Amino acid sequence: MMLRLPRRLESDQPAELVDHLGELRARIVVCLVAVGAGFGVAYTFRGRVLDVLASALPLAHRHPVTLGVAEPFMTSLKVSLVAGLALALPVVLWQLWSYLAPAFQRHVQRTIAWLVLAATVLFAAGVVFGDRVALPAAVHFLTGYDDTHYTIVVRAQDYYSFALMVLAAVGLVFELPIFVLGLVRLRVLSAAKLRRNRRVGYALVATLAVALPGVDPVTTAFEMVPLFVLFEAAIWGAVLLERRRPAGDYRKVLADT
Repeated sequence: MMLRLPRRLESDQPAELVDHLGELRARIVVCLVAVGAGFGVAYTFRGRVLDVLASALPLAHRHPVTLGVAEPFMTSLKVSLVAGLALALPVVLWQLWSYLAPAFQRHVQRTIAWLVLAATVLFAAGVVFGDRVALPAAVHFLTGYDDTHYTIVVRAQDYYSFALMVLAAVGLVFELPIFVLGLVRLRVLSAAKLRRNRRVGYALVATLAVALPGVDPVTTAFEMVPLFVLFEAAIWGAVLLERRRPAGDYRKVLADT
């Protein structure tokens, strides 16, 4: 039986509850298929994925140890699942947006569609930054800390969980401009308010960096620096967004139901 792609309802199209439930079911099926396909690809190339994550370790620890019979299988399965979710993320976000789009006016749909695209790109950029910069720095700091007093052995299960946590945290950090611009678009914030309260914003950003996953100061610092840069970029993005919006533009955001 062929999988029929879900059809997006229009904002002015009347629909019964059964229509919404049918569309929701179809979009969930598409998301599950995308995650399954992503998992299949990640599991097929799991050796490459594990090597990329392990490359952040010092050369002497590039092959983490396992302490249980099932640990190699379960660890590879977990890493493949998370990588599969990351590969399927654009499809999942698009299906989520397509389902919610009819609730918004057409002019807002275009804005949110661009925000979804930008969120995907920024998350990918955050993962790359975490893999190339934040994770290696954090791992070298942690594995070298007081190494004259400890015999350091890196366990595969713990290391890969830590690595995935750091990459996910840095990816989420890079979503800050999308969050701020979304609030500006909804008129909860304004560029003038952001500029007036820049110091308060920096304090909140620093608090967020400390609250994010990462037990060491190096990870926290590498999460804090891009947060400051992205927050500043969000302020100037808000300025440009408000300049493009006509004065007195108070059009409705939600579509009539």
